[in-house]
Amino acid sequence: MAVLALSACIPPAGGGAATPGEAPVVLPQSSPGPREDVPSALDNMRNPAFPPPLIDPDKIESGGPPPDGIPAIDQPTFLRADAVDWLADTEAVLVLTVSGETRAYPVQVMVWHEIVNDTVGAVPVAVTYCPLCNSGVAFDRRAAGRLLSFGTSGRLYADNLVMYDRQTQSLWPQLTFTASVGVLTGTRLTPHVLQTVAWREFRVAYPQAWVLSRETGHPRAYGRNPYVGYDDPDGGLLVPIPGLDQRERLKERVIGIGEGAAAVAVLRSSVAAAGVLEVTVDGRVLVVWHRPGQASALDGRTVGGGRDIGTVGVFDPVLDGRRLRFALVGDGFRDEQTSSSWDVLGRAVGGPLTGRALTPVTHLDTFWFAWVAFQPQTTIIR
Repeated sequence: MAVLALSACIPPAGGGAATPGEAPVVLPQSSPGPREDVPSALDNMRNPAFPPPLIDPDKIESGGPPPDGIPAIDQPTFLRADAVDWLADTEAVLVLTVSGETRAYPVQVMVWHEIVNDTVGAVPVAVTYCPLCNSGVAFDRRAAGRLLSFGTSGRLYADNLVMYDRQTQSLWPQLTFTASVGVLTGTRLTPHVLQTVAWREFRVAYPQAWVLSRETGHPRAYGRNPYVGYDDPDGGLLVPIPGLDQRERLKERVIGIGEGAAAVAVLRSSVAAAGVLEVTVDGRVLVVWHRPGQASALDGRTVGGGRDIGTVGVFDPVLDGRRLRFALVGDGFRDEQTSSSWDVLGRAVGGPLTGRALTPVTHLDTFWFAWVAFQPQTTIIR
């Protein structure tokens, strides 16, 4: 398994080039703050000048590569969706909407870089993906009076990506949203909703939206999966986690919603079987839905060649004060109240509500071990 962690920092042949005839665009970016003259948690996690750590430094393990051995993308370039011809219909992309602007980040690029420092809708964000947890999370990069930028530390906590900010070199496990070791310990990032969908779904919905290109400045075999077979539900972890909750198989896919005592883990298999599920999280009724057509990025030799795991979404079903109820119909969804048709991105695409959209809910599409490691009080919804 150690080969998996190391493979993402070795520059294989191929990749890294734009599609012939297309010129990726550089979009306006916010400028992060400078490196500050403070102690670095990359150098010494136990520096006495730091606040008490929120996690045990002894449980932060090396993932193989050194800091920035898996290079974050700091100067992203983009193509319009209708100009991209190197993604399979079933390939996974991470979809982010901020201040009315929507972009897609192909997992075939994210799996080699894990972090993109970007600015969307004039908001500085970090879009992150941890292959070992199959977890995509987006954050606002403004925190503690600073504009941060993030890199990969080369370390893992509970097999989860540990980021570091380049301003203070504090350590941030991806799934805590919080600086846990270093000068900024206790500082929390504000998450943005990030949905993983099949490329075809995104391209049809947003043909003119910007899509992260493969021109990253780093030669990588984009499209190849460096973690072949890693999503086997019965497979092991790169770094075993002692005492892990065994209520489900380690890599059972779950949809995690909420935090603390209100956290729930909805089994993806249950949503796939039902098409639509209503769940209550912290007293709030939400709708979770699923439709086939998305390939597992961590299964086959290529990111688009894995088995079909489908696409999920989590939404508030209340629109204009009226609670809608949904059913899976054909290749989309239909509400009982108006018979409007909806796509998996939560947009009404036919019927009286055409042009309207449900409010998406922050959730985590991940493996059981990752969710329960950070939300040990979680309830399981089957």
